[in-house]
Amino acid sequence: MTTNLIADTAAAAGAAAQNDPVSALKFITCGSVDDGKSTLIGRLLVDSRAVLQDHLAGVQRGGEVDLALLTDGLSAEREQGITIDVAYRYFATEERKFIIGDAPGHEQYTRNMVTAASQADAAVVLVDATKLDWQNPHLALLPQTRRHSLLVHLLRVHSLVFAVNKLDAVDDPALAFAHIGAALAQFAQEAGIAVAATVPVSALKGWNVVTPQPGWCGYAGPCLLQILERLPNTPADTHLPLAFPVQWVEKFSSSSDTRQGRRVFWGRVAAGHVQPGMAVQIFPSGQSASVAQVLDHARRPLGVHAGQSAGIILDREVDVSRGDWIVAAPAPAAAAAEDDFDTPAAAPAWPGRRELAATIAWMDDEPLVAGRVYWALHGHRWVKAKVRRVVHRLDIHTLAEEEAAQLEPNAIGHVELLLQESLPAAPFAQARVLGALILVDTASHKTAGAVLVH
Repeated sequence: MTTNLIADTAAAAGAAAQNDPVSALKFITCGSVDDGKSTLIGRLLVDSRAVLQDHLAGVQRGGEVDLALLTDGLSAEREQGITIDVAYRYFATEERKFIIGDAPGHEQYTRNMVTAASQADAAVVLVDATKLDWQNPHLALLPQTRRHSLLVHLLRVHSLVFAVNKLDAVDDPALAFAHIGAALAQFAQEAGIAVAATVPVSALKGWNVVTPQPGWCGYAGPCLLQILERLPNTPADTHLPLAFPVQWVEKFSSSSDTRQGRRVFWGRVAAGHVQPGMAVQIFPSGQSASVAQVLDHARRPLGVHAGQSAGIILDREVDVSRGDWIVAAPAPAAAAAEDDFDTPAAAPAWPGRRELAATIAWMDDEPLVAGRVYWALHGHRWVKAKVRRVVHRLDIHTLAEEEAAQLEPNAIGHVELLLQESLPAAPFAQARVLGALILVDTASHKTAGAVLVH
């Protein structure tokens, strides 16, 4: 079962692959515990011939290759047979390059999964057919399958693929795939999740992973690898006004590009583009300047777009530090009549906000309650954030919004935050970088929550 999204994006992705042969797809595997995520990645690596023979020899158990060991590299992971941290692997086919993140399935490691998903172009959510009542046409999905799918959706991961795994271990794989696929489709529709494809696989046997199995389980679509080769990369927010978080200030450069001794402000363009001659404003100081020169990652004087690293040189010396933002200056207001003293000033491209309504994925061991104060990281800027109110909690089973006084670990909910200082925050649905924050516990310094601004 595939949706029209595959057909709609196949041509665009193919064209992109031809025009940009080094464009890699970053995707993660996620889902419940023991659904076969590490085994699936191992199968992709082995069948695409991305693993050396000596590496294969080192992951054998009882004379057979344990595919999961190709990604589970920590000693604790091998001892317990689980994935704890995110493991990244790289491989390539004739069509595409890939960067894979193997995300853990346990609830207590949800923060690791969120970290991996925040940088991914696509997500493959595995569903273990043997754990479900597959003979029931109204079967219930596992909570972690629903939670991970919702998190992937909330984090604006561009493409989601459901891979129904272990169908080789059920008596009637075609019936199991039909019932599970229907349950996944109903859940996605209720949650408003766009699904790129739902595909049957057997990671252990290698069926329909790299090599297609026509007609297996009544499925006539492409195999998993073919689907991944057609998925598009996440589009950068190039259509928005410039937003540039300063990560590093190069104070004294010997580069010939800084002939006048001006500082270079380095970072990655979060939104829009930057080129010489642009009028910009520094946040939070409000100082104005013009862009004198733009350097790309190789110090070449070029214009740079969202998603790319850049060094910005301004036409005059202004106070800019790590954590500040260089943003597009407000458009000049239209000239007013001589007797018109009430003409409003032009609004800034990215106005500062101290009060935020947001969706939060709570990852701390301690519940989130109103009144608590955390460090908030936005771009490279740290500010104190107080939880003003917990509005509701999302029931991952029914997708209903429930009233709540607190959020337990791994819960998803809606909160209101009050910041100590203004930030150029924007709705996450509009701007991925400007709309994302993380909360950090002020005492333990642990990542406590992932915040998506409304």
